[in-house]
Amino acid sequence: MSSKTARLGGTASNVIVGKIGHGLMMMTWRNPPVSDEEAFASLKAGMDDLPPGTKMFLNSGEFYGINPPSANLELLARFFERNPSYADKAFLSILGCSEAALERKVNFILAKLRGTKRLDLIEPARIIHGVSIEQSTRIMAKFIAQSKFDHIGLSEVRADHGHPVSAVEIEVSPWSYTQETKDVISTCEELGIAVIAYSPLGHGFLAGKWRSYNDLENTDITPADNMLRQFSRFQRDNFNHNLALASALNAIATKKGITAAQLCIAWVSSLGPNVVPIPGSSYVARTLENCASGNIELTAEDLEEISNAMSVYTVRGTRY
Repeated sequence: MSSKTARLGGTASNVIVGKIGHGLMMMTWRNPPVSDEEAFASLKAGMDDLPPGTKMFLNSGEFYGINPPSANLELLARFFERNPSYADKAFLSILGCSEAALERKVNFILAKLRGTKRLDLIEPARIIHGVSIEQSTRIMAKFIAQSKFDHIGLSEVRADHGHPVSAVEIEVSPWSYTQETKDVISTCEELGIAVIAYSPLGHGFLAGKWRSYNDLENTDITPADNMLRQFSRFQRDNFNHNLALASALNAIATKKGITAAQLCIAWVSSLGPNVVPIPGSSYVARTLENCASGNIELTAEDLEEISNAMSVYTVRGTRY
């Protein structure tokens, strides 16, 4: 059982979540989506692995689906409808509201959930064009007063945009750890805000999902894999260059007797007591493997090896 926990911030400072959360995008960002049976078993496994009184941070999105875009929300509604006892075991965060019409978007999300689970937190998807953070958080606060949801988060923001919110979601992994990332983590820790770290495995690259560029070309293409081909780091020359970092991390993990995925998740988790990695998983075995990462202790020697690998095998290409 996972034992490490983290505390959220702001108005959710009384909420204790497991140190490893669960990103849900890939359950439905594929065609066909994962079956309800497999997805539900994965969700249950993660929440059943937590200590009593602890919630699992579940990260969904308004648009995390192919057909329809709201497929992830609808999957969650079916899950909580059939498993109502799990509603209190989950802290549900929805990424969305990417347009200025915030109220319409919030109401859309609530309608898709059908009252099966209280919406705990909403994050505007990055900075809303033409709307300042101050404006959007004031609008969100009105929705909280109307009891539409309980807490506010932010996504993809810089450290100098610190606000009394409950969580800030940013990408963090051994190949996505810039000075700006460090500043956000440091500032959030000072302000008592949780950092929700998405893509801790570099979209699967650092976990060894692909061993060569040909693997990416020949794989049974999912929409997400196809999308990755457009990313700079996944272009052929950059891909081949970046394999060196993935190989180095895998060697460190093998020596420690864990998987490369667990090494990356444990490393992200080690960046602060307020940092909650949210690796994606659609199947029970992988969910439990991810959750077990929260109990892995990285020694000073481990951390130095990882840091050296990141310094020697620098990443080529931008994130998007």
